Amino acid sequence: MAIEFNPSRGATLGVEWELQLVDTRTRRLRQDARDVLAAIPDLSEGPRPKAMHELMQSQIEIVTDICHTAAEAVQDLEKSIQRLRSVVEPRGIALACTGTHAISEWQDAEYAPMQRYAELVVELQWLAWRIQTFGVHVHVGVRERDKVIPIVNALAAYLPHFLALTTSSPYWGGQDTGLASSRAIVFGALPTAGPPHLLADWAEFEEYMDTLVRAGTIKSIKEVWWDVRPHPDFGTIEIRMFDGIPTLREVGMVTALSQCLVQLFDQQLDRGYTLPHPAAWVVRDNKWRATRYGLDAIVITDDRGSTAPMRDMLYELQRELEPVADRLGCADELAVLTDVLEQGSSCERQRAVRAGGGTLEDVVDATITEFAENRFVISGHHSSREPTDHIGT
Repeated sequence: MAIEFNPSRGATLGVEWELQLVDTRTRRLRQDARDVLAAIPDLSEGPRPKAMHELMQSQIEIVTDICHTAAEAVQDLEKSIQRLRSVVEPRGIALACTGTHAISEWQDAEYAPMQRYAELVVELQWLAWRIQTFGVHVHVGVRERDKVIPIVNALAAYLPHFLALTTSSPYWGGQDTGLASSRAIVFGALPTAGPPHLLADWAEFEEYMDTLVRAGTIKSIKEVWWDVRPHPDFGTIEIRMFDGIPTLREVGMVTALSQCLVQLFDQQLDRGYTLPHPAAWVVRDNKWRATRYGLDAIVITDDRGSTAPMRDMLYELQRELEPVADRLGCADELAVLTDVLEQGSSCERQRAVRAGGGTLEDVVDATITEFAENRFVISGHHSSREPTDHIGT
């Protein structure tokens, strides 16, 4: 199977943000996406809609146009949010985003009225029934097809970094799961989800996709939902590892982080460097550690089993990427990483509400406030566990 890649003109950006529709009275999810989208044809219709259905009626995905900087992507998303608010607020609906909703039950979800979603539900059954989850996807443009697979392989080493920074789904159906990201488990159960297969080059990617189609595993490569995947039509690498993100500040942060890493690896290839190629078992193990412990994870740093604290790894990564961020004009957005490390990820902030005596409804209120005011709601201690209780120690 020949797969054409439409190269981008540099590290361009596109962001997809899956938003919750929350009833302001009950704090539960509202299954009203069809009505909301019908009320904003200026965003939801046309050849390139900026607001659209996702699998469940409780969510609306907003997408940017092609952007060149993280700041431009943030401004694009902010305009769509303002338009959405004008429609949802009179309906008694608030917007929010976390990987899962703290109190809503997946059994109450309704599917979006789209044929491809109906087919997905028929095929995947219980795995699809539960996907009332929310995430953020960042596309970064790549200039040459033959750079894509080496960069995807290198980015696989950063799956725990991407997830730990954005863990926001400790609760599932009104219960604390003990995980930092229950969404990573729910969505990761899909047969073609999970870490990317570490392939040699574009030809091997084409061969593998052809094998999956021939075997009937997928109908098209769009059904391969890897945590990091090539997107040939857009000429991008799509990073899908992020949990739902509650503030625009944090969306800007992960957009900057994604752009910086892809740009760094692109430049290293130009200089003749060989990019990192992590062992598959390390990638899988580290993803689990971030899923379970978030920023408190101890992650594996090589194939001999050496480990380091995730927080230390992120501080070092931020320092390494600062010169790249300066050149790309996203230093301010990348700097939000420090705030998350100091004040906690959304998972930690949510649990702090409960630790301070709040209810799960208070947790939902906090996520609504964070989204609306673009700030972190801090309540008491935000570390979810004692630092000596790590995997790997």
